[in-house]
Amino acid sequence: MDFADTLWTVLGAGLVLLMLVDVFRTLLYPHGSGPVGQAIMRGFWLASRKLQGRGSFIAAPLAMAAVIAAWAGLAAIGWALLYLPHLPAGFVHGAGVPQRGDFAEALYISLVTLSTVGFGEIVPAHPLLRLVVAFQAVTGFGLLTATVTWIQQTYPALNRRRALAHQLNLFKEAAGPAGVLSLEPRHAAGLLESMAGNVASVSIDLLAFHETYYFREVEQRGSLPATVAYAQELASEAQRSASPELQFAGRMLHAALDGLANVLRGKFGHSGSTSSDVFDSYELHHRHRRPGEPDRN
Repeated sequence: MDFADTLWTVLGAGLVLLMLVDVFRTLLYPHGSGPVGQAIMRGFWLASRKLQGRGSFIAAPLAMAAVIAAWAGLAAIGWALLYLPHLPAGFVHGAGVPQRGDFAEALYISLVTLSTVGFGEIVPAHPLLRLVVAFQAVTGFGLLTATVTWIQQTYPALNRRRALAHQLNLFKEAAGPAGVLSLEPRHAAGLLESMAGNVASVSIDLLAFHETYYFREVEQRGSLPATVAYAQELASEAQRSASPELQFAGRMLHAALDGLANVLRGKFGHSGSTSSDVFDSYELHHRHRRPGEPDRN
């Protein structure tokens, strides 16, 4: 094997390894995301901020599709580069199939193997190549399963975030200007403790499912960035109450909100020395308001 063949082999192995690491960090690592997926999601996010109307709301689903395409592309090209030095001598071609040794041929073999189609007109001859092809087929099946799993675990996390936003809006409408002070303290304390648990769940979702941050809501009612400030108001009102139960529930909600702000600050780069500042930045980014622009509500 000459220098060029060695170079293709090393490059191909590197691309395959990059794909595997990215999938592992995105799906199996509890508080991380792969470098490729994170770069694509953030790129689409930055581009979507320049869009107007509903176009900005489909950027995140498109970004997920782009990440899946990137995984498939890395796998297909990486394995093709591994096959390239062994073409055509390392493969047995069926009758009437031309023997070619270019990258297009290697990519075709890679795509057929990755998709587990297995036409069989070109098969590896060397035992080691047979193992490599079999391993790629297993990888292709695993990649398909991984993409389905990724989609299935993303949307429940989004639904939990939307449910919290709806819960806050319902509470605001039902309680009116008096807020928690209009309710019986024990009842209000139970509701705030429930909210605190839901806020904590959203914080965990943002850590575990990094990509969910980049989804924007079409309806303001289901947008947590637009409603999280009200949760802070409730926590502050509860802590000023004369009821020990309500004070404790307010401290719980306040602690949960501080945890969410820490995630937004540390994981997604929102600036602010206080949780209120972080939530203002969170709302600004997700609602496309310019600094100083009045609230649209």
